[in-house]
Amino acid sequence: MIYTFGGKTPIVAASAYINKSAYVVGDVVIDAESSVWPGAVIRADVSSIRIGSRTHIQDNCVLHAEFPMEIGNNILLAHCVMMHGLRIGDNSLIGNNATILDGVEIGAYCLIAAGAVVPEDMKIPDYSLVAGVPARIKGKVTEKHLGWVGRGIPIYVELARKYKEAGL
Repeated sequence: MIYTFGGKTPIVAASAYINKSAYVVGDVVIDAESSVWPGAVIRADVSSIRIGSRTHIQDNCVLHAEFPMEIGNNILLAHCVMMHGLRIGDNSLIGNNATILDGVEIGAYCLIAAGAVVPEDMKIPDYSLVAGVPARIKGKVTEKHLGWVGRGIPIYVELARKYKEAGL
């Protein structure tokens, strides 16, 4: 559901999909062909959250911003991601159950491994492969990694369209 808070109502592109059991509140902008899946919470009650186009916030993710948060284009936030960081660059994948702490900035074409805990204020350059607890840069993403995003984005765009057409 979409809720107004503090005089701010989320702005959602007509082509975006927000599942009825998602919770989107406050100063949020969600661009074209993006999706927010069941149980996801996007809570912009303290600061703004901007989500680019063709970005998919999967089931049970939580996004909360104490400072302006920018999620770029063509991004997959896999199931149960906890996002408290500042920025995720375009064409990135954040794996299941990853935790992104305050002040984190993730570059473009990055892969954050499932279960990673990215420590406060970490700056991750473009094309980085990040894993571990605490997370560390393990190297550069490969064509295989980039393929996961490249294949996943159109699948989620189509799936979201079908859910929206079905009224779910």
